[in-house]
Amino acid sequence: MEGQTNHLVITGARENNLQNVSITLPRDKLIVFTGVSGSGKSSLAFDTIYAEGQMRYVESLSSYARQFLGSRGKPDVDSIEGLSPAIAIEQKATNNNPRSTVGTVTEVYDYLRLLWARIGTPHCPQCGKVIKKQSVDQIAEQIMSMKEGTRFWILAPLMHGKKGEHQKVLKDLLKLGYARVRIDGTLYDLTEKITLEKTTRHNIEVAVDRLSVKADQLMRITGSVETALNLGDGLIAVYLQDEKKEEQFSSNYACPHCGISLPELSPRMFSFNSPYGDPAGSVPALASFWKLTRSLSSGT
Repeated sequence: MEGQTNHLVITGARENNLQNVSITLPRDKLIVFTGVSGSGKSSLAFDTIYAEGQMRYVESLSSYARQFLGSRGKPDVDSIEGLSPAIAIEQKATNNNPRSTVGTVTEVYDYLRLLWARIGTPHCPQCGKVIKKQSVDQIAEQIMSMKEGTRFWILAPLMHGKKGEHQKVLKDLLKLGYARVRIDGTLYDLTEKITLEKTTRHNIEVAVDRLSVKADQLMRITGSVETALNLGDGLIAVYLQDEKKEEQFSSNYACPHCGISLPELSPRMFSFNSPYGDPAGSVPALASFWKLTRSLSSGT
């Protein structure tokens, strides 16, 4: 920004009734112009300062967008320093296209979508926890950062809240060489007879490995984590045996607690004109984003 960054410097303003006026105004302040009728208040505020700011804004847009924006032209002033591009938005339709809004025509909406996609942090719409993906090495390093000697199980979730006896699943796991499985929070040996209620919803997790945190166990932990992620479709649980608690991790944009998955944030997810923007709200995590972008793009 040219000139003084904390002041707006107008030199030689001659619009309408202004007679070569030069003035310095503070930025980021509420300023009121007072005076008798015809003294040049509007000429200074709208025909000079705003007209220059609007011209700078229009010059930053594409030629397509400029055809929808009428510019006041350059005001009669020697120089204006410290002025940012400015825009005034009226709450009315800009053309007859019902899917075109002030935000889309002025291209402000494009920048907002890009901003949200780059700085946004997705959260689970059910539990509110941050959704992020981690690599196998990152998960292994987090496990290794636990207190040395900590005993734990690496579990891969296979089913969540599904009814049935699931005998075929249990037999297949035994054939693949796995020895234990956790069902509804209880560990079972796959060689024993496991009877499940057919009409009850069950959570089934296969125990991939039982380990303890030691300096020489990194490679084995990494391998077990990778195996569990493949079995669990990107989700694993690390059950701390002594503390009787567990940590859950995900290699996808998914909530390890609720199982809700989201794609990686992209600008098209914040567009109400695109099916990826989910205007119907069928993806709960995007519904609130869509409502916000719709209101902003409409200028409300």
